[in-house]
Amino acid sequence: MDRYKLLLAIGIGSIGIIAIVIAMDISKIAIATQDYDIYVDPLLDEQNLFVMGRVTIQNTGHKTLTNIKVNFGGGDVLELGTLSAGKKVIVSPPPDNEMKYVIVTADNDIFVNKAYRTPPKMVGMMGS
Repeated sequence: MDRYKLLLAIGIGSIGIIAIVIAMDISKIAIATQDYDIYVDPLLDEQNLFVMGRVTIQNTGHKTLTNIKVNFGGGDVLELGTLSAGKKVIVSPPPDNEMKYVIVTADNDIFVNKAYRTPPKMVGMMGS
């Protein structure tokens, strides 16, 4: 009987530790930890006849970001201005852009340089 109690205690303890780790991971996403921080996700959506690019930009900090500029490469620059805390915007590069990378800068030493990513194709979805 003592053996079962020990195994039960280990199982409950393991579940508790896993729950704490998951809760801490989720709280990092949901709660802003820095005054000035930004999330950038450049995405290429390749269809059979065309390729569409879009860039998701989100202010993940406590304070408003100012002087935001998006450089799509090839001399294509978009000035966004300001973005309040927690707000998100989705922008697209010009149609003739080569869509290799994107650089997002803002005041307070914000600099993000990312290459475009292509999501995996799933059976039955457009473009697959």
